[in-house]
Amino acid sequence: MVVSEINLSKLTTLDVLKDLVAFRSLTPDDAGSLDYIARIVSWLGGSSIRTDRNETTNLIATIGTGEKIFAFAGHVDVVPTGECSLWQSDDPFELYQDGDKLIGRGVADMKGGIAAFLVAMIRYVSNHDMSKYKIMLVITSDEEGSAIDGTCVMVDYFKNNNIMLDYCLVGEPSCTNFLGDTIKVGRRGSLTGNLIVNGKQGHIAYPHLCQNPIHDFAPALAELSSKIWDNGNQYFPATSLQFANINSGLGVTNVIPGSLMANFNFRYNTEHTAEYLQNEVIKILDFHQLNYNITWNHSAKPFMTNAGDFMQIAESAIKHVTGLTVAKKTDGGTSDGRFLIDISRQIMELGLLNGTIHQINEFTTISDINNLTEVYFSILNEVFN
Repeated sequence: MVVSEINLSKLTTLDVLKDLVAFRSLTPDDAGSLDYIARIVSWLGGSSIRTDRNETTNLIATIGTGEKIFAFAGHVDVVPTGECSLWQSDDPFELYQDGDKLIGRGVADMKGGIAAFLVAMIRYVSNHDMSKYKIMLVITSDEEGSAIDGTCVMVDYFKNNNIMLDYCLVGEPSCTNFLGDTIKVGRRGSLTGNLIVNGKQGHIAYPHLCQNPIHDFAPALAELSSKIWDNGNQYFPATSLQFANINSGLGVTNVIPGSLMANFNFRYNTEHTAEYLQNEVIKILDFHQLNYNITWNHSAKPFMTNAGDFMQIAESAIKHVTGLTVAKKTDGGTSDGRFLIDISRQIMELGLLNGTIHQINEFTTISDINNLTEVYFSILNEVFN
């Protein structure tokens, strides 16, 4: 995993992906991968700073001195491999090639996207006067984990230094069936409620002496889980509330429990605020006269990119390389775009296919990483045209 200045211009996306996969960068350990990226930036004449916090490493790299800023954002950390014996390869951290298929942990989420952008950036920087342009990399080792020491720390750095990104491309795997079929132009918000319904424990044969929290909560559960919160809008699907856990009882058959614990999550759109949803839940709980305690965790607000030329540039690049007409969506889980929106005039997510991310035998293809490299290169050319 040594890249020399001499062969830098000869690096292929496959070369870089092979190097990146070999770093065993389980959240939040970057395992040396950020130093590898920083070396490439240095050899291109750029500079890097680190905004590490606790066990998380964060890299902000800059090439060029122009006023217009294009930033590529992403993460080098990956989720655990699971049972290694179930992988087609002997080691999930050694890139395994089977024809066009490339198997390894993180190849799609999202080391393949990083490799594609690094090679596109090398090609662009090698042929342009970077006194007119500025490319930045915003890369963390804590996206798959708590995310409290990752991208949000770098966003604070940008805010404190009055830096605003003109274009921000998040390289998360965005596509569904074919490379280039989907870009994410926003994301839904995420709001979790942790609920305790209080009752009175006692013998199940004497219910008149007890208060059964399961029975008490059942009507409210039915109302909450069946309520239509909205019908979505042009870019966002309808708001969804899903219960993840409900626990009650002592594990025996003759005791009415004294409490019930439940948690649920809203994935919500721009039709509502988190405060509105919280108030609606409380109204329902109060209507059913429950004795309860509830706490909230608001981990992401919904966002939508500002109108501008970025979407048109991406659409044109995708059409040119793949021939596809791209769909603009906001579904899926949260991403670090929820932090980056605060320092980005225009932002979108565009990367590889997401069908096997976090799975055993996660894979991408040589053709997809090469085509993504071409898409990224085309976008750079258009942005700085």
